Amino acid sequence: MTKNYPTVSEDYKKSVEKAKKKLRGLIAEKNCAPLMLRLAWHSAGTFDVKSKTGGPYGTMRYAAELAHGANNGLDIAVRLLEPIKEQFPNITYADFYQLAGVVAVEITGGPEVPFHPGREVSNYYVYDCFAILSLMVNPGIRCHFNSCGKSRLLINVVVLSGDNFLLCNRRSVGVALGLISQ
Repeated sequence: MTKNYPTVSEDYKKSVEKAKKKLRGLIAEKNCAPLMLRLAWHSAGTFDVKSKTGGPYGTMRYAAELAHGANNGLDIAVRLLEPIKEQFPNITYADFYQLAGVVAVEITGGPEVPFHPGREVSNYYVYDCFAILSLMVNPGIRCHFNSCGKSRLLINVVVLSGDNFLLCNRRSVGVALGLISQ
């Protein structure tokens, strides 16, 4: 099956490569790979296959989405990323947050993750499909994840590891990154 990805300009691709280098530096310096991966995951996790709503549209920067209980602590990731994002105004927030997740996987020794830029950005909070913490105890989790288009392997990883694996505690993440005091 052939995938069709959006077409972006060469300037956009160059900006993505430059941003990737800056993200590597930030993630290494702040030791925040789990937080960045979590941001990308939660952003993408709002996609619903049936309604074609939600998804990684860069809406995680909005208070309404950050206020969702499952997104606790992601405001720290957004704040950490903003100074780099400001240097690349031509990169959409949608691409930027997903790129941070890609870099997080790579910097921690994971595989190289193909990155395909060109995500549309939304200027409003789209859809509340992603509520991992409550779903993990819900027997209907497989049904929910199937409606979001998640693979069986991904479902099992989430169920077995949970958000705790990705450092979702806002206070400990903030202390670890030096953003809040103990």
